[in-house]
Amino acid sequence: MTNDDYYRKHYFKVMNNNILNHNILKGYNMLFYFAGSMILHEPAEECIVDFWEKGILKNLPVSSSNPVFVNAASQLRDSYPDRTIFRRQLHEDYLRLFSKQSQALAPAYESLYLKVMPEKTGYPSPNVTEFYSAYGWESKLKGKIADDHLGIELLFLTRLVDKYLLLDDVPCRGEMRKEIRRFINHHILSWVPEWNKKIQRDAQTLSFKGIGNLILACSEDIFTLLGQESEELVSKNLLKN
Repeated sequence: MTNDDYYRKHYFKVMNNNILNHNILKGYNMLFYFAGSMILHEPAEECIVDFWEKGILKNLPVSSSNPVFVNAASQLRDSYPDRTIFRRQLHEDYLRLFSKQSQALAPAYESLYLKVMPEKTGYPSPNVTEFYSAYGWESKLKGKIADDHLGIELLFLTRLVDKYLLLDDVPCRGEMRKEIRRFINHHILSWVPEWNKKIQRDAQTLSFKGIGNLILACSEDIFTLLGQESEELVSKNLLKN
């Protein structure tokens, strides 16, 4: 094999890995959009049609060996009963879990879970609004829904991933990978595991149990994926055809 052949083969390998990486992260972003909207607003009729009746949740855009992801996929596949009762069940479960009233069983606000951090560590909890501001980003729901709501945090996370996917410069991509991992570590994985325990315990529908597990699993997977020293993927099985 000549040097030209070697470099050409290596070039196409890198290109194929980058394309695969791009598509996998796009797939995770799609799942974040779905899951974030489900906890940010009460599920609307079009959401039910798009994600359950059209079968999108039965054929997720990515697969994973993460046990939490496997469990989420199973829960979501089995979560659609008779249509006449599904909408009512989602409505009732949403109110029980996420109602703005004090009796909500699994409120999705970071500050409610991290308020004891300063007492335990002596350091203040990281402010998610400051992270948003560093990137010139502001939620369109600011003033209506707090910045530390999980749905808002997931929306911002998708923006970071989109920004990462647009970068061509390798050093810049490396820095953005670190920033995405820092955000996930400080503002997702620091409290979502505890929140998801409440979801698994108190949700009455497999739909919301699956959504809780899906959010946690996708966050863990992206954190791990972007922690690789190179951009080559551990497994091509992450992407579904």
